[in-house]
Amino acid sequence: MHPSDYKLLIFDWDGTLADSIGRIVEAMHVASERSGFPLCDDFAVKGIIGLGLPEAIRTLYPEIDDDELIAFRQHYADHYIAAEAVPSPLFEGVVESMAAFRAQGYRLAVATGKARRGLDRVLKAHGWETYFDITRAADETASKPHPLMLEEILAHCDVPAAQALMVGDSSFDLQMARNAGMDSVAVSYGAQSIEALKLFEPKLAIDRFSELHAWLNRA
Repeated sequence: MHPSDYKLLIFDWDGTLADSIGRIVEAMHVASERSGFPLCDDFAVKGIIGLGLPEAIRTLYPEIDDDELIAFRQHYADHYIAAEAVPSPLFEGVVESMAAFRAQGYRLAVATGKARRGLDRVLKAHGWETYFDITRAADETASKPHPLMLEEILAHCDVPAAQALMVGDSSFDLQMARNAGMDSVAVSYGAQSIEALKLFEPKLAIDRFSELHAWLNRA
């Protein structure tokens, strides 16, 4: 399929559009400490970014019980929201490229491991409340890598999977795309290594967001 044949571009948020990975790792460490759980290393925490928060915590701490999970989530949220008083910046080239995609008539969507409240908060902070055709958050659908959120986006936009592209920085993003029968693009600057992402055979691997725009516009 030629890049110009895609009609719908779907983006992960953290680590793909927004430079927020450091804050997520820090918030997870703080929540672990406050909850009395041993700290995981940064690599382990980055490895669960992309999952919904409950799934991420249970992956890191399989022994956690339901009450402990509730408390852990609250500690995480308290620290992360305080840190986000100044919103995590968008990566270089995101604003310009997204504006170009809109001008060219692409349908645009977000598929994120964030909760709806968190996603709405960051969209508002960037003035993007109505920017996307549809956004899906992990607490209102199935967590990645289940394909449900992509299937919901496709149905809303009335676009077949073959004409959609998922852009993400984690194995969960790319596995979700594969599960939905959709092509993907891997970014190297987010949570997981590009070597790990290439195992999912993305159509493109990029080091800068603007490379996506150039690839979609190649003759």
